[in-house]
Amino acid sequence: MSSLSVSTSRPTTGDRGSPEQGGLSSTLVLALGTFAVGTDAFVVAGFLPSMAHDLHVSEATAGQSITVFSAAYALLSPVLATLTARLPRRALLVSALVVLGLANLLSALSPNMAVLIISRVIAAAGAAAYTPNAGAVSAALVRPQLRARALAVVVGGLTVATALGVPLGNLASHWLGWRTALGIVAGLCLVIGIGLRAIMPKLPGNERVPLRTRLAVLRRPAVLAVLPLSVLGMGASYVAYAYSVPALEAVHIPQGAILWMLFLYGLGAVLGNIASGYATDRWGSVRVLTVGYICMTVALGLLAWLAAIDTALQALVGLLVLLWGASSWCQTPSQQHRLIEVAPQEAPLVVSLNSSGIYLGIGLGTVLGGVMLPSGMPAVYGLGAALAVVSLLFLLITARATARRG
Repeated sequence: MSSLSVSTSRPTTGDRGSPEQGGLSSTLVLALGTFAVGTDAFVVAGFLPSMAHDLHVSEATAGQSITVFSAAYALLSPVLATLTARLPRRALLVSALVVLGLANLLSALSPNMAVLIISRVIAAAGAAAYTPNAGAVSAALVRPQLRARALAVVVGGLTVATALGVPLGNLASHWLGWRTALGIVAGLCLVIGIGLRAIMPKLPGNERVPLRTRLAVLRRPAVLAVLPLSVLGMGASYVAYAYSVPALEAVHIPQGAILWMLFLYGLGAVLGNIASGYATDRWGSVRVLTVGYICMTVALGLLAWLAAIDTALQALVGLLVLLWGASSWCQTPSQQHRLIEVAPQEAPLVVSLNSSGIYLGIGLGTVLGGVMLPSGMPAVYGLGAALAVVSLLFLLITARATARRG
């Protein structure tokens, strides 16, 4: 993700009313945009089996569309941030949504896997250009006293998409087909782009920061002790979650109940994200992450056991899925807090790099899950649990080393 630098220039509203009115209304539309972007990023896992069947490929091969999107997002973010820095913000955001919408339309019409992969790369470019700039613009369009709330509203769109994207994809695929589901996402992006063009006041671009400068922070030992954990931790969660439909079927969740299990995961994700913010302020990020990785290990380990013994315990699975979602998404606030602590002068940059790390982790988990699929779902869940243990060990070792250096 590109850095969330905030322009200090006041917006030019023309006939759009006062800057404050334009800022408040634009913030709501920007939040709808982040919801669309987040839904696009997470929706594929909800209809992976039907996509694989329609394109005549295995589920592991179809899952690589998630990997490609995630990797492209992570790699393109700093490049696009540099290339588009001086563009007017409204033009950039509207263009990003149009690109995302057209890419989803291409995905919906894909005749084969090759075209689908190309369309997912284009979609990742649109998403990488939109999300971080939407946060920065929302903060620039309101008074300083309202900036935190504006950011919360915009990021809230992404959080809601995290909770709803996969279950909505599963539901739309079941009723309408996966192509129609992606077509709906495409239409949503284009409609929001039109709304943003009509409502958002003009805002100039920012000063261009060279790519080398953006990435120089990666040479700091303190940052390198923190950032890889975002990749490991999200990878641990996504080993099984990228293939959530067959993963839930393996623990005897019937087709009609899979949707509700996916909603439970999303509910856990939202609760874990919120609770992590409060708990990090009170007890510190390392303690919160330690509890999170222990919970993830327990949840995925027990799911592996249930899949292996071939026993139907739906109530227990529901609790484990809720815990799985909470432990997966409790990582982000704590990791951002740790990165800001070690690089306070580059806070926007390290937060954006953390987002890239999250998407790299999603891609890594999807690849590893696809490799393990032929071995059965107990092995997939087990690998996720093992990666959660590795994440915990990495956290404890690096936190102790950082404390000694401090």
